[in-house]
Amino acid sequence: MNKQLQNFITANYNSSLPPVRIIESGQGAYLTIDGKNVLNLCSSHYLGLAVDLRIKKAAQNAIETYGMGTGYRTLAGTHVLHLKLEEKIATFKGVEAAIIFSGGYMANCAAIQTIFGKEDIVISDELNHASIIDAIRVAGIKNKYIYRHRDMKHLEEILSTLPPEVKDGAKILIVTDGVFSMDGDLAPLPEIVTLAQKYGAITMVDDAHGEGVMGKGGRGTVDHFGMQGQVDIEVGTLSKAFSVMGGFISGKKELIDLYRQKARQFMFSNALSVPDTAALIEVFDILIQSDELVNKLWENANLLKSQVKKAGFDVGNSQSPITPLMLGDEDTAGQFAAKLFEEGVFATAIRFPMVPKGKARIRLIPSASHSKEDIEFAVEKIMKVGKSV
Repeated sequence: MNKQLQNFITANYNSSLPPVRIIESGQGAYLTIDGKNVLNLCSSHYLGLAVDLRIKKAAQNAIETYGMGTGYRTLAGTHVLHLKLEEKIATFKGVEAAIIFSGGYMANCAAIQTIFGKEDIVISDELNHASIIDAIRVAGIKNKYIYRHRDMKHLEEILSTLPPEVKDGAKILIVTDGVFSMDGDLAPLPEIVTLAQKYGAITMVDDAHGEGVMGKGGRGTVDHFGMQGQVDIEVGTLSKAFSVMGGFISGKKELIDLYRQKARQFMFSNALSVPDTAALIEVFDILIQSDELVNKLWENANLLKSQVKKAGFDVGNSQSPITPLMLGDEDTAGQFAAKLFEEGVFATAIRFPMVPKGKARIRLIPSASHSKEDIEFAVEKIMKVGKSV
């Protein structure tokens, strides 16, 4: 091996990190890990669709009919199923059009890089997802500003004091997560849109943890606030609540057409596979027809949150099913997770660098696949462990 590469690996590899748990089952209400059946409270499969028989059958049927692979969308990779899925997403979201990518990370990069260049301006919430941060870097944007988390006074301060030589002729983007993945709180979208309109800025929401969860029937955080059509660019992922793979951008038809023509992540990457696409079509058919799964998710989320709060745990300012147990100390969080696992509950510790030092927590995520008894079992074990760490 090259000596410089070897030195870099030696300096940066951390052999003391705990090993990743290996899942030996499907992503249902329970997981099999090391041969042990444990309650799954840390997966982002909010609606319990990862092991749904309808989804599996749709994928199997598509494989039998069309096989597996696709290709570049701009060459020989645009399949009739891709177009059908994009139509389903647009219908579900109540927008004019949508475009799908092979991942939510790719969708965020495409959303920003395609439209914004080095002389433009991006103003980003300090707790935005890593994919947004990387998307800004990929775009080469020099004029980057960070506003304090959900702090609208700070956001307006930045907007109102942009240097004229920077602002002149530049496009301004305000970008935020819809649901913040580590705290479960929501972006104040009404206030963001008001400021954007006042200062002539473009708005973008990455709703990875809001799609399928927030709003009527899971239509997202924009829908939750009743702001359909008022956010310029909506990005979603298809691997969390929708339990498959991929990402999308939705909005006005002209915007989506531009992404089809110019987005490098669309033009130079393979399209979603046939079974992934077919499974997602079935997912959106289910959600368009019924709110049942979303309602069950919220029933479980409200029960879990109320019970752990009643037991004395701090869950921060969560307004979503994401329920953080704020513990603070890194070692305490690790011990808490380990003891929960011994008690039959799988909920991982979230520590630095995923959150700032001193902000360690256990992140609990219930799903529609859990029963009331599952939630009660989890709370019982959380209370037991809480007394011993």
